[in-house]
Amino acid sequence: MNKLKYASSPYLLQHADNPVHWQEWGEEAFALAKKENKPLIISIGYAACHWCHVMEHQSFSQQDVADFMNENFVCIKVDREERPDVDRIYMDAAQIINGQGGWPLNAFALPDGKPFFAGTYFPKDRWMEILAKISDLYKNENQKVVNYANQLTDGINTHSIDVQPNIRETTYSKQEYEELFDSFRNQIDYELGGFNRAPKFPLPIAWEFLLQYSYLTKNEDALNAVKLTLDEMAKGGIYDQVGGGFARYSVDEYWKVPHFEKMLYDNAQLISLYSHAYQITKKERYAEIIKESFDFVIRELSDKNGGFYSSLNADSEGEEGKFYVWTYDEFKSVLDDDNFELLSKYYNITIEGNWEEGNNILLIKSEKNEFAKANKISIGEFNKILSEANNQLFKYRSKRERPSTDNKILTSWNGLMLKACVDAFKALGDEKYLDAAIKNAEFLESNMMKETGFLYRNYMNNKASIPAFLDDYAALSDAFLDLYSISFNKKWLNNSKLLADYCLEHFGSEENAMFYYTSDKSEDLIARTYEITDNVIPASNSIMANVLLKLGHYFDHENYVLTAEQMFYQVKDKISESGPWYANWALLEGMLIYGTIEVAIVGDNYTEINKEMQKHYLPTCLFLGGNTENLPLLENRYIKGSTMIYVCRNKTCKLPVELVSEAMEQIK
Repeated sequence: MNKLKYASSPYLLQHADNPVHWQEWGEEAFALAKKENKPLIISIGYAACHWCHVMEHQSFSQQDVADFMNENFVCIKVDREERPDVDRIYMDAAQIINGQGGWPLNAFALPDGKPFFAGTYFPKDRWMEILAKISDLYKNENQKVVNYANQLTDGINTHSIDVQPNIRETTYSKQEYEELFDSFRNQIDYELGGFNRAPKFPLPIAWEFLLQYSYLTKNEDALNAVKLTLDEMAKGGIYDQVGGGFARYSVDEYWKVPHFEKMLYDNAQLISLYSHAYQITKKERYAEIIKESFDFVIRELSDKNGGFYSSLNADSEGEEGKFYVWTYDEFKSVLDDDNFELLSKYYNITIEGNWEEGNNILLIKSEKNEFAKANKISIGEFNKILSEANNQLFKYRSKRERPSTDNKILTSWNGLMLKACVDAFKALGDEKYLDAAIKNAEFLESNMMKETGFLYRNYMNNKASIPAFLDDYAALSDAFLDLYSISFNKKWLNNSKLLADYCLEHFGSEENAMFYYTSDKSEDLIARTYEITDNVIPASNSIMANVLLKLGHYFDHENYVLTAEQMFYQVKDKISESGPWYANWALLEGMLIYGTIEVAIVGDNYTEINKEMQKHYLPTCLFLGGNTENLPLLENRYIKGSTMIYVCRNKTCKLPVELVSEAMEQIK
């Protein structure tokens, strides 16, 4: 029987009515496979995945397919967002076998979980062929299958370790850092933004590095590449022009046609990125993107208790993107006659459609100022018309069948969104962003965290479950640091330290300075892996290294700094040749080489001064303060009746000043 009706994961529940006898990942499924001597099918996906739905409809819903699967295999369904540890292992297998991976991920394994074949999406006929071949192979050439599974498992165990052993090096070079742009330069699309490939993913951390690089080296080319990318994404179909928020990626190089799923982790990181870009440029369009994307998350992905949901599906009414696209006639019927012609031109709406089957994706070809000027209308008047039209389109669209929401709350992705709320507050100063950050932090502290530092990963149906992985600890520790830096509530700094200390005790490796992805208390899998390469989300080890460096300065704790340095040295050679895939490590390199600046704000007016200072983009500054002397750097700094700003490097502070402008001069 299909046991997924007992699951809490929305993705698993999408398969609960399949005739396939799906099991959840767990000992029961493995015991059944061993008892019946059947190979495992381990099918992995996530709720917003379009091709997962296609395969579910074409194959897993079909009785003839299900009959063959049930007869010859024990079938396990896994939500990759709940169990990224399982996903990592079988994704490594797919990449070793095929040189690439993706979702849905379908792996075939021995009853003990060791994989011997893996692939992604298969149409029904091809899937049936593969099922027949693998069943035959397992029954008739079993030893060959077992031998290959053992070899592949050895490969998985070495695949993730690719780091140097501990190195006692202490030299840093500004020249090495300045040369890092070279590994990005030849990959950037200088016409359309992003990297010169399709599909095009936003990869926010890559552009975060180039912002830091531009700030530290005064390189305008790096900044211009970021601005071009943010401008082009904001015009494209990857951005929801009516409802705010970004889709996961564009299938083409123009940012035109998205895969329409909207993920919390993308929108969180992009809010942070646009916030930092706004701090530098003060470009009004970036402020609009921050506001609209934040409003999307609050409206569509928020739990009343303060947690953030995982994603919105790409599909509604069985069609990808149906919620977001417009026919010419439909678009015309919604808008006032006076505005239709102007808006159809602005959004590139055509009778035949700019996408498929007569549908239009809302696309902008020119900046608002240019468009208004070309159409002989003031920018103020055009903004008014556009705002009114977008409201009409939004109201009309809201009556359509909505894409489903994956409403599980994941600690790591909530950490990214908590950080985004703080970044939006720093950039724009609106208290609603800080309120959302504090509400989320209190939710996570109350529901996902124990006093020992132990974390849960998943929250669903008012219950926390699944011991957390390294990305959960890293992202939340990092977010708590950011929340402290703007609130100066030391509770958040202490929480960050507690999580980092838990990682050092339970995730640390004896072989090198890196952290395992799973803790020493986690379920034993066929491999214990490391996450080192940055991707659409920065690697958990690169986040941890950045966190430890900052904590080391906050608490004057040399071992934290030394661990961060060791982690950096173990990947140093890869940073210079791998561009965006080691971008968060490159951010760490910038902090190590140029040094951190501690900014202590002490006195009763610390809140306003801190808020004023952090309107600026200051990527190497660590802010601390308040009206109590509760950290080493704050000792003997409090002067009653005044608020002083201390700018410090290498444990040496400049003369204290009272004006933000004076402190900014000292930082420069």
